[in-house]
Amino acid sequence: MAKAPALLKKSTAPSTLRSEQDLRTLESQYCSYGDTVHYTEHPPFFSNCEGSYLYNDAGTPFLDLQMWYSAVNFGYKNPRLNEAAHRQLDTLPQVASQYLHREKVELASLIAQDAQKKWGVKGRVHFNVGGSQAVEDSLKLVRNYTGGKSLMFAFEGGYHGRTLGASAITSSYRYRRRYGHFGERAQFIEFPYHFRGPKGMSKEEYGHHCVQKFARLFESEYNGVWDPKTNKCEYAAFYVEPIQGTGGYVIPPKNFFTELKKVLDQHGILLVVDEIQMGVYRTGKLWSIEHFGVTPDVLIFGKAITNGLNPLSGIWAKEDMINPTVFPPGSTHSTFASNPMGTAVALETLRMVEEENFAASVADKGSHFLDGIQALKKRHKIIGDVDGLGLALRIEVCKDDGFTPDKATMDWIADEGMKGDLVVDGKKYGLVLDVGGYYKNVITLAPPLTISKAEIDLALTLLDQLFTRAGKR
Repeated sequence: MAKAPALLKKSTAPSTLRSEQDLRTLESQYCSYGDTVHYTEHPPFFSNCEGSYLYNDAGTPFLDLQMWYSAVNFGYKNPRLNEAAHRQLDTLPQVASQYLHREKVELASLIAQDAQKKWGVKGRVHFNVGGSQAVEDSLKLVRNYTGGKSLMFAFEGGYHGRTLGASAITSSYRYRRRYGHFGERAQFIEFPYHFRGPKGMSKEEYGHHCVQKFARLFESEYNGVWDPKTNKCEYAAFYVEPIQGTGGYVIPPKNFFTELKKVLDQHGILLVVDEIQMGVYRTGKLWSIEHFGVTPDVLIFGKAITNGLNPLSGIWAKEDMINPTVFPPGSTHSTFASNPMGTAVALETLRMVEEENFAASVADKGSHFLDGIQALKKRHKIIGDVDGLGLALRIEVCKDDGFTPDKATMDWIADEGMKGDLVVDGKKYGLVLDVGGYYKNVITLAPPLTISKAEIDLALTLLDQLFTRAGKR
């Protein structure tokens, strides 16, 4: 076994920091491999960031088109949001969650008042730290409100996290295979993934088709979910991502959720909307469900609301589900829930997106980017499908037939982008891409919402180089 380098050095000045090889040796011996770092054989090290870029020790810029899984929607080192964090750090950076502070109250009020204005429904906001923890809180809320029902509907391709409850309603068996079930169970329903749906149907027809397949479950008690004698459903809620995230940025037709919501309302099933990845203007609206004309019963948020600076997540729910008589003090708790640093940055985020009109800029930039990847599709046979809403865009990598999923080429493209040897105007770049999709063959593009059109054009040039290399290998 290789001898581990010394853990401590006398100085931490840049010139005496451990080498990357020393760090890799330490990491191989002392870091858990249970997270997602080792999906690649040699994960890269980064040492700096700014705007749309990450930088390695050599100073090579890597244009980031995944932005920490859509957590850093407003660019690395965003001056306005960083300043908010510094202000809070110098005033009230810490306080136990059993006490109040101004930022929590103002943030909850802003979210709840915005929801009431949009949907005409009063609600309240409950905070936590990570997205999975907020999903867990929502499950408590739903079970409490429905008399303890622990069965949920969720979508094929849906992702809601990897804690025990969240993984139970996430469609990938891989995430729960070794741990079993500890409460919630889900029945997974077909999502209208039009590119891989039945041929001969329009996108809207396929959306209607999926709703009708779901509605069939309620035609007879023998379909397993419905008791027509009491008009009761065994399932408490339907957990949805309006646009599938890890599932590959699959965008449903506009008619889908309005038709689905009618079925849910007819049978007393709650609609729980997971906005953790698509919320906070990724699609050009504060919440992506706003594109689809329905009102959620519960909405879950996280990630970009603090631009990744300090973990914060939460749920908004209708008043009758979350008021103090049904969800009293102590119903759930996290030491760092509603922490001052996170709530202060989130409050500044929501003020910023309104004042700087991200709704208009994201729609404009997203249209420009979508035009560009549609042009790439015409030039490269291995691009099977492209789509986008705002700055949530997808490129599906396929065999030369333009349809058969090609995970191997997708993995190669992602690794090739991380080499940092793409050249534009004599300058080297890397390209940070995220991989998703049912077959792990989709580039899920989530650039910063602050990206310039010049940087979008650079991204398209770098993508073109990668697809050209892939076609020649």
